[in-house]
Amino acid sequence: MADMTAKLVPEEAMLPRPFGEMSTQRLAEVDFVLTDIDDTLTTAGRLPSLAYHALERLHHAGIVVIPVTGRPAGWCDLIARLWPVDAVVGENGAFYFVCSPKGGMVREFAQSTEERREGRRRLDRLAASILTAVPGARLSADQTFREADLAIDFAEDGPRLKDADIARIVSCFEEAGAVAKVSSIHVNGWFGRYDKLAMTRRLFSRHYGLDLDKADRNVIFVGDSPNDAPMFGFFQNSVGVANFADFLDGTATPPKWITQQAGGAGFAEVADAILRAKGGARGASRGNQ
Repeated sequence: MADMTAKLVPEEAMLPRPFGEMSTQRLAEVDFVLTDIDDTLTTAGRLPSLAYHALERLHHAGIVVIPVTGRPAGWCDLIARLWPVDAVVGENGAFYFVCSPKGGMVREFAQSTEERREGRRRLDRLAASILTAVPGARLSADQTFREADLAIDFAEDGPRLKDADIARIVSCFEEAGAVAKVSSIHVNGWFGRYDKLAMTRRLFSRHYGLDLDKADRNVIFVGDSPNDAPMFGFFQNSVGVANFADFLDGTATPPKWITQQAGGAGFAEVADAILRAKGGARGASRGNQ
C-alpha cells in the first residue's frame, strides 16, 4: 500500500527538503538521535573524528544516541560497550543491545535461538548458490560476527558490482523466501519478518517505556541508503546525508530532509544543528524566568 500511495504523490513532493530549512523549534524538541553507521557516520569506510566527536557532544548533552545499523552482532557488542551511545540496533533489526555500567549487557533478539540456528543453516546453503550465480559477489568480511543474517559484499572489499548483479543477489534472496535489503556496501538477507523500525519500536517500548508513535516528534533519524527506508518512511524527522542522492532515483521511500554534507560530515551537520537549537531553547527558557 505504501508503494501504491507513493505513486499517487507528485514527484516533486517526494524529494527531500534541505536540512537547513528544518525549524529551530523542531530541532529543539529532539531527545533521541538514531543513526545508521556506514556512509552516514563513516566517510570512505572510516569513522572521522568530527563524526565521533558529534556522538560525544550529543551524549554529553543528555541526548539519547542509538546507532541503527546492518552491521553484525560482534561489532554491535563493541559499539554498545565503548562508543558514547545508549543502545544499538543491529543486523537490520535482528536485535538490540544495551550496555549499562551497572547492569551489564542486555541482548534482545527478534527471534529465538533455535529460529536463528535454523535460519543460519538455510542462509549458509543460500550463500553458496548466490556466490555461484553472481560472479564477483563475495561474503562480507564481517560475516563471521553475524547472528541472524547473511551479508553479500558488493562494494566494501573489492570492485563495486554492476547494478544488474546487485539486483540478481536480491532476487536470489527473495526467490528463497528471504528478506533482502540493499545498503551502500552489502545486500543483507534473512529469514523472518522484522526490520530496523520494528526492533526500534521494541527498544523504545521495553527499555525506554515509550510508544514510538507518540515519541515521533522527539526523534530524528539519519541514514544514507535504501535499507533505511522503513525509518525514512516512519519518522517525520528523517534525514539523509548528502550521499543519499546516489540512491534517490528509484527509491520509493526517501528521507524527508537531506544535508549539505556527505557521510560523517553530514551527521555532524545534524548534530550541530540540534545542539544549537537546544542551547537556544535553554537560553530562552532562562530568559523567561
